[in-house]
Amino acid sequence: MTTAAKPSPDGPPPDPSEMNAAIEDVEFQLGLLWRRARSINHALARKVHPDLEPAAYGLLSVLMNQGGLRLTELAKYIGVGKPSVSRQISFLERLGLVSKLSDPSDGRAQLIVLTPAGISKMWALHAGRQEAFHSLLSHWDTAELTALATLLAKLNNIGKEGANLG
Repeated sequence: MTTAAKPSPDGPPPDPSEMNAAIEDVEFQLGLLWRRARSINHALARKVHPDLEPAAYGLLSVLMNQGGLRLTELAKYIGVGKPSVSRQISFLERLGLVSKLSDPSDGRAQLIVLTPAGISKMWALHAGRQEAFHSLLSHWDTAELTALATLLAKLNNIGKEGANLG
C-alpha cells in the first residue's frame, strides 16, 4: 500500500521518489543495525550462560528495565507469542535467573521477576554494554545523540502498535 506524501508545513511537499529512496535507505540501515544487534545479543547471552538464546537475553533485559511482568505482558511487550516466552522463561527459571511470584493485584496471576542472581548477571552485562556504547559514541555531540534517541523512541513507539511488515 502506497500513501501519498504529506506536505510539510515548512515548505513544498516532498518528492515521492526522494521519499521512497529515503525510506529504502532507512530500511537498509535498520536491517544492518538489527543484524549487528542480534550478533551482540548472541554474544551477551553466551556470557550469561553458554546455552542461552538471544531471545532469552532479551527477556532478561526487559525484566531488568521494566520490573516484574506477567507472561502475557512480557510476550506483548516484545511482540512474540506466549508459548515462545513461556519456553524461554522455563529455561531461565532452571538457570535461577528468574522466578515467578504471586501478582499482588491478582492472586491468580504470576509476575516474572529477576532473581538476585539474574540481577547480578544483568548489571554486570549492563556495565559492559554501557562502556562499549560510551566508547563507540563518545565522539558524537550531545545534539546528535539526543536526536538519535528521539528518533529511535519514535520508531519504537510505532513497534508497540504492531507494525505489519508481512
